[in-house]
Amino acid sequence: MKFNTVFCVVGAVLLNIAGCLGQLDVCGRAPLNTKIIGGLNATEGSWPWQASIHIKSTGKFYCSGSLINKQWVLSAGDVFALVPASNIVIYLGRQTQNGSNPHEIFRTVTKIIKHPNYNSLGSNIALLQLSSSVPFSDYIKPVCLAAAGSMFVDRTESWVTGWGSINTADTVQELKFPDILQEVENPIVNNIECNAAYGGIITDNLLCAGFLNEDGKAPCAGDIGSPLVTKQGSLWIQSGVVVGGYCGLTDYPTIYVRVSEYEDWISYYTNTSLPGFVSYPLILIFTSRGSVNLSSFPLALAFSIISLFISRFF
Repeated sequence: MKFNTVFCVVGAVLLNIAGCLGQLDVCGRAPLNTKIIGGLNATEGSWPWQASIHIKSTGKFYCSGSLINKQWVLSAGDVFALVPASNIVIYLGRQTQNGSNPHEIFRTVTKIIKHPNYNSLGSNIALLQLSSSVPFSDYIKPVCLAAAGSMFVDRTESWVTGWGSINTADTVQELKFPDILQEVENPIVNNIECNAAYGGIITDNLLCAGFLNEDGKAPCAGDIGSPLVTKQGSLWIQSGVVVGGYCGLTDYPTIYVRVSEYEDWISYYTNTSLPGFVSYPLILIFTSRGSVNLSSFPLALAFSIISLFISRFF
């Protein structure tokens, strides 16, 4: 019985992360990130999956995305409705838009795959295939993605990053864009409150984050496609992709596509090198019959539990 119990637990833990192993050895790790609270300028290497997406013909910054494996970037979909892949270049490891970026590399884009319903707010998502694989370093790493069924409850601490406008303005000419990558904490806002704020447009495919009683702490113009991430153990997990909002206007959280709703779609196109999908949160529940339901601990803790069981029974 002890032998069976041990392997029941081991099997349950491993089954919970099965299908997520594509990039789990590297995804979501940001050794140079020491962020706790606050946020303005991001320090170099803090968000190694951040992608700076530019128009190739002009060289101008266009929007943001996130590196999810060696050859794919995740972003919003509608911004690429009229922009061909041949006119996109993506910078990784970038910290400043004008200064020196010693750890930076760039790739052109061979293919843009927009979700078939990208014109719908809840499916406004796209994958960009890079011209060649990128080498990983402390400054360039893929983010882990929230697996199907992940639940980000109200007030879950989360962060969003980008080079979008740091002010609101009446005209595009009045917008001020930062040189250095910006970061801001955006805690999760439950969909009920968010739906009330936006008059009923928030579906289950969407996620909201921000502050309901503070102005200005939010993505703005130019931040479309930026990743929203949450830390679990030692891993950073992307829960959302910026698709809408009012630049931090009081009572209006930022709207994100819920990444966990698109695990199958993302996996279908990235099947030769799957991203690391991680469940959030991870919970071990032991039932009275001795079976195990697994919905959380950080992966490192999960493997520690496996080791503990093995050491006790063998």
